[in-house]
Amino acid sequence: MRVTRDLDLAEECVQDAYAKALQSWASDGVPSKPAAWLTTTARNRALDIIRRDALFRRAMPELVMDDVAPVEDVDVDAIPDDRLRLICTCCHPALAREAQVALTLRLLCGLSTADVAHAFLVSETTMAARITRAKKKIAAARIPYRVPDAAELPGRIGAVLEVVHLLFTTGHTATSGAELVRADLVERALQLARMLRALLPDDADVAGLLALLLLTDARRDTRVGPDGELVLLADQDRGRWDRARIGEGVELVRDALRRRPPSRYALQAAIAAVHAEAPTWEQTDWREIVALYGVLLQVWPSPVVALNRAVAVGLADGPAAGLAALDELTGEPQLAGYAYLPSSRAEFLHRLGRDDEARVAYEEALHFTSNAVERAFLERRLAGLVR
Repeated sequence: MRVTRDLDLAEECVQDAYAKALQSWASDGVPSKPAAWLTTTARNRALDIIRRDALFRRAMPELVMDDVAPVEDVDVDAIPDDRLRLICTCCHPALAREAQVALTLRLLCGLSTADVAHAFLVSETTMAARITRAKKKIAAARIPYRVPDAAELPGRIGAVLEVVHLLFTTGHTATSGAELVRADLVERALQLARMLRALLPDDADVAGLLALLLLTDARRDTRVGPDGELVLLADQDRGRWDRARIGEGVELVRDALRRRPPSRYALQAAIAAVHAEAPTWEQTDWREIVALYGVLLQVWPSPVVALNRAVAVGLADGPAAGLAALDELTGEPQLAGYAYLPSSRAEFLHRLGRDDEARVAYEEALHFTSNAVERAFLERRLAGLVR
């Protein structure tokens, strides 16, 4: 970016450097400083392109850059901290919040455009257009590409937390592929959340987010059975949940809830804590969960929160009440391609003995599901319906 002043060209040059590494390292061996080799190769590639296109170089925006150490002096052991700095850099307040988060997830966090689109409940085409517009605004508005100083961090922390949360969510249940969990994304999100907690120990939002991630991830080892099948929360072996993470998460929830009004992350973490502390599925306090979702909807109006609340209503007051609450959301545009709405309807319809309707709902859910583990679960559910 310092050389090209253009996100697309920078990305292209880095990709070229990786392609060249795959060829040359196979025959010449991995260099002693691979990060420096890649950066230098990408930089040289960028300079070659710029020299061949003087007109393009003159048209590029003048971006303000920080003075930085030469590539040879980069400490590769500090990669996690560097990643957080890059995330804070990309979350520039001159961009709309949604653009900040989408661009950061796409460029820095290992998510494809399809992954980012799924996180925002929009089509891949729509998300690709949004990311392109964000890149163009960076160029047109001459937005500085530089690491923010400490005084600027509070103004960016909201977007940074959203990036970490969506990174974790994408890893917790992968959008597609053969595995339910993308452990690399989950661990990266946890690492970033812990770094933010160390940097901002008094920030209730940071405490709430870290609590949410810990309490949710505490169930990771029980979410998939020995044969690779999805295991519902009701059927998980709670004795195998990570009690250390649950204990840490509960303490963080208490810290986060001291702030008034509580943040969305604190409320989400409080809901996760109710699940984590329930001795059994049957002893889960569903009315408390419904109430917490009600408060969360006021703090953070979201169709996904409304969906989760509707499911909780069904578990607290019976499948008919849950189905009625879900049916109120069927006209919500953001949930039109969201598989959890028809799959939740199918579950309640089955419990009400309306298997023909449940079959249609399961088939709709399958249409919107790309993850192999989730698809197999829905197919088993569908096959188990009485004809």
